[in-house]
Amino acid sequence: MSVAAIIPAYNEEKTIGDVLDIVCDVPIIDEVIVISDGSSDGTVNLAKSYGVKVIELKDNIGKGGAIKAGLKECKSENVLLLDADLIGLKREHLHDLIYPVILNKADMTVGIFKHGRAVTDIAQKIAPNLSGQRVIKKYIIDEIEDLDFVRYGIEVALTIHTNKNSYRVEEIDLEDITHLTKEEKLGFIPGFTSRLKMYKDILKVLGKSVKH
Repeated sequence: MSVAAIIPAYNEEKTIGDVLDIVCDVPIIDEVIVISDGSSDGTVNLAKSYGVKVIELKDNIGKGGAIKAGLKECKSENVLLLDADLIGLKREHLHDLIYPVILNKADMTVGIFKHGRAVTDIAQKIAPNLSGQRVIKKYIIDEIEDLDFVRYGIEVALTIHTNKNSYRVEEIDLEDITHLTKEEKLGFIPGFTSRLKMYKDILKVLGKSVKH
């Protein structure tokens, strides 16, 4: 059962190297695909230095569109989705996410931060559907045709789709891991503005789901 790691990244040069250090050291991962979503920093060059496939998008099109671009290049049966701003990622975290799916005990796993930082632990405890750390069978994610439409609401779209179709979903505790908040990466006002845009995308996905 082959596994591809798909990592969307927008200006993540500070953290993506630490993520790739771990991902590239896990033998059960067959492909690593980084999608630079219009990055203007050193993200692309840093990712290329690891010898992984790097897709460079000229414009920032959002997480859903970036992942869709990665899926077009993916040849594996299972997809590991990871954020590029993770702090404290370990090989054990990836094993815990991957094995239930490749052993056919789950159709999708969702990683929930635990004992990392209060700000991210609490957020994921309240809204686990927003976690970007997942493993999913590729044919399932391929069933969602409008990934580019959902932009930053892709995690909610995945949760809605798997629930509607009664796919098996398992939540996995990810100990001692966290990520940078938008406010930490961009500054308070730009970060807060970016967060509002993300919530808008999420509401758009939820609204579309209600209509269906």
